Amino acid sequence: MNAAAPRELKIRRVSCKKRPRDGPPTHLTPARKRRGGEGAGGGADSCSQRCPTNRRLSSVMAQTQPAEYCSDAEDLFGDYDSLLEDSSLLAKLDDAEQCERQDRKTSKNDVHGQSCGDILTDSILDSLVDEPFEDLPPSQIQFEEQVEVVKRSRLQGGDRASTPDRIGDDARDRHTEDKTKRRSRARRSVTDQLKRTMVCNGAVPSNVSRTAALKEAVVSEEITVAMQAMETVSTETTDLGPFFGLPSKVKDLMHKLRGIKSLYDWQETCLNLDCVQQRKNLIYSLPTSGGKTLVAEILILRELLCRKKDCLFILPYISLVQEKVRGLASFGLELDFMVEEYAGSKGRFPPVKRRNKMSLYVATIEKAHSLVNSLIENGRLDQLGLVVVDELHMLGDGSRGAVIEMTLAKLLYVNSQTQIIGMSATLGNIGDLQTFLKAENYTNDFRPVQLKEYVKLRDTIYEVDPKEEDCFKFSRHLNFKYSSAMQKVDPDHIIALVTEVIPTHSCLVFCPTKKNCENVAVMICKYLKGEFLKHREAEKSVLLRELRDSSDGVVCPVLKRTVPYGLAYHHSGLTTEERKLVEEAYSNGVLCLLACTSTLAAGINLPARRVILRSPYIATDFLKRSQYKQMVGRAGRAGIDTVGESVLILQDKDRNMAKTLVCAPMENCYSNLMHEDGKGILSLILSLIGLDITTSVQRVEEFLRGTLLHVQQEQLCVGRSLWDAVRQCVDLLREKELVTVTTSHRDKSQELQVTKLGRATFKGSVDLTFSDLLYKDLSLGLEGLLLNSYLHLVYLVTPYDMITQCKPDWMIYFRQFTLLSAAEQKMSAVVGVPESFVARKAAGQTVKNSANTAVVQRMYLALVLLSLLRETNVWSVADRFQLSRGFVQTLLSSSSAFCSCVLHFAEELEEFWPFKALLTELTRRLSYCVKAELIPLMEVVGVMESRAKQLYNAGYKTLTHLANADPAVLSKTIENLHKKQANQIVASAKMTRLCVPDASE
Repeated sequence: MNAAAPRELKIRRVSCKKRPRDGPPTHLTPARKRRGGEGAGGGADSCSQRCPTNRRLSSVMAQTQPAEYCSDAEDLFGDYDSLLEDSSLLAKLDDAEQCERQDRKTSKNDVHGQSCGDILTDSILDSLVDEPFEDLPPSQIQFEEQVEVVKRSRLQGGDRASTPDRIGDDARDRHTEDKTKRRSRARRSVTDQLKRTMVCNGAVPSNVSRTAALKEAVVSEEITVAMQAMETVSTETTDLGPFFGLPSKVKDLMHKLRGIKSLYDWQETCLNLDCVQQRKNLIYSLPTSGGKTLVAEILILRELLCRKKDCLFILPYISLVQEKVRGLASFGLELDFMVEEYAGSKGRFPPVKRRNKMSLYVATIEKAHSLVNSLIENGRLDQLGLVVVDELHMLGDGSRGAVIEMTLAKLLYVNSQTQIIGMSATLGNIGDLQTFLKAENYTNDFRPVQLKEYVKLRDTIYEVDPKEEDCFKFSRHLNFKYSSAMQKVDPDHIIALVTEVIPTHSCLVFCPTKKNCENVAVMICKYLKGEFLKHREAEKSVLLRELRDSSDGVVCPVLKRTVPYGLAYHHSGLTTEERKLVEEAYSNGVLCLLACTSTLAAGINLPARRVILRSPYIATDFLKRSQYKQMVGRAGRAGIDTVGESVLILQDKDRNMAKTLVCAPMENCYSNLMHEDGKGILSLILSLIGLDITTSVQRVEEFLRGTLLHVQQEQLCVGRSLWDAVRQCVDLLREKELVTVTTSHRDKSQELQVTKLGRATFKGSVDLTFSDLLYKDLSLGLEGLLLNSYLHLVYLVTPYDMITQCKPDWMIYFRQFTLLSAAEQKMSAVVGVPESFVARKAAGQTVKNSANTAVVQRMYLALVLLSLLRETNVWSVADRFQLSRGFVQTLLSSSSAFCSCVLHFAEELEEFWPFKALLTELTRRLSYCVKAELIPLMEVVGVMESRAKQLYNAGYKTLTHLANADPAVLSKTIENLHKKQANQIVASAKMTRLCVPDASE
């Protein structure tokens, strides 16, 4: 190979401006293009023809291959040029230099000779001087200027290539003086020179011509505008597909997971309303079982997937929250969003902040309020794009209604961009709710199955017809032969009514009390024929076995008697696991009749062919129309029945009141902020001050103008104005030392600030009635906290509001007290319950120094909880204390939730730092009340204790094991686990694992 043969190097230009291919050649045009394509290859001769002594760098780099031009899509960097070829350019330059040095040694020519083998370094640098600088990019101009300085330095007597930013007149003088010494040194490589120059390009500002600077500014501005336009389009464009703006995958999932092929007409109409498309607030009202929830879920998915915002779904009961989390977990896994449970003791405040995934928070009323407070406090409420409230009419339901109103009012005041969707039963004053929420209203009387309402008087059935003068129209007589004995046992003819539909169809019998539910179920079984025992006999045997396993070998005597006939009762006296098993069996048709209380109507959806109301009373209170409508709304199963029937059993004395019940318009819904002597408005004002939403009485009044209370103040604030009530509340908060009031000397205005106790109260969601008492109890506990037993801590987290629900059995109290250790008995005496007091009460003796009744009852409940923590068996503990197992479990769940509240309360007060770690672990123990190894499995929604034991024994011992399980294998491995249930458990396990905070989030 000829010594002068150039090395193969390529230049690739990246520029956002398309340069003309056929225009006049410029210094930016590749060599081949300028010379008409000649010189693509090259031996020594061709090289010598094109390469004079002062040859150009561009010709050296362009002799072998034509330059690669970038496409329009790659033009990203304005006038800036890059030398690219797999990062090998510098290496190839280095090779070229080494080759030239070798050639120089061989030829031994003079340094200033005329051949192509002359010094490459000098010739390359020299060649750049003839090119004009104008119209070059800034980085290249800087490089050219530095090379020019280096070249002049060498011409004055130096071979050494100095660093460009250190060249000056003094340096050139020194180079001239040391000319002889520097010739003897090894010259610096071109590679090193280029590296140093590139570094300087990034650090040294360049002198750019005004034309080039303007061009760059224009391009930069165009790029900025384009990027902003793209962001705006991506934010405003919510249409990702054909299914109401959602991808087709969502529709496929609805069919796969829910069996829904198409929507009802009203659902399509509602989703296409202008107010929905414009993201305005909306209240929509339909009868029970009309399909309201599906519309809300589609809107939630649209917010999560299209607008990339978090959502909050508020439900009234823990069971509904758990059911919804379980049902939506599969959607979250398929569509890549989180489903997080906020119920009982579950939920993080503030929620985990995730960069890459949206979250759907499914929460109870109280937890939703705490969640919104935490988002406001951390400045993250703008991340919440949509809030859906189920059972919005519960705004009129006592203290819980007040919490809903506080939550929605804060959302409206702090971030009006958060959309609010309310699902409600039909209300008489829906206009008030519209004004409060600034919402549109959509109402429809659609039912998927026609409902026929009847009443029964004596042995006659009447159809409810508002058009009739008497509201009742004769329908038929009961055709069932009663013996005299049966007539005495069943004077209301319940047996006749239920046997018309069961066992082929399902039936719900609503009873006024829990005890009546059990009695009715047993009474019906006495007169059912033997053929009922054979109906789905094997499945009923499985249900009894599962009930036995869930209670460590014990089955309720009533259920043991009724289940073989396909009957059961359903009320709060059942344990959570029993209730779940009964509900699943009824949904699957194994059970054909449930005798239940009104709470079932407000809980999960369990429809029936016929609904019977045993009485128009709940306990001793006459039914409200909303309650009546909720119960009869369970009649008719979509896709199964063509008609649903309800029968209200009446006595003659109730006939006139029943007319009003079945024919009158719906009741009105009123604010409950003034409920219980204004407890709601007190709590609201405290949290407003604590969250810095308002800091003065005037701003509190401004906030309250956006509440339902303000809309209805003429009806609710009789005798005093709303503003008088506000000032009285502020004074009361100051008296309780929850807020301070500071008067400004300048303008005499009053500034409100929350105290440490006030902040702890609202952040712990502690009832204002008990906040000072809780503080005293915790302070007293610090003086002698018992750490070798759970008794002291359990006493501190026993809910105050459950004290009145249980009266101690003194003999049981004394027996359990004597089983305590000496340290535990001493602790009991310290809080106010000495052994002598309990002994005297058990003996029936008069007690001179009477103890505080509330403290005594609270200690009794603490003993119940302590027994639960030690044994974890609800049945045995309930039997020992002669309490219903349902009450014991309610006590356990309430204590778990209150323990979480006390933990947040203690976190805000430095003096209570020892409680933080202690209460964290206690909350976990109370939440599940099982052996420690089962707790990870119990964290999965829908997994009860008996199922957790099955999973653990089958080898699924951790959350990871369960999340990685194959549902098909799981359903075969675990006894009586259906494929659908296995899919839900695995999906819930995966979602639970994802919800655990990760360092990468």
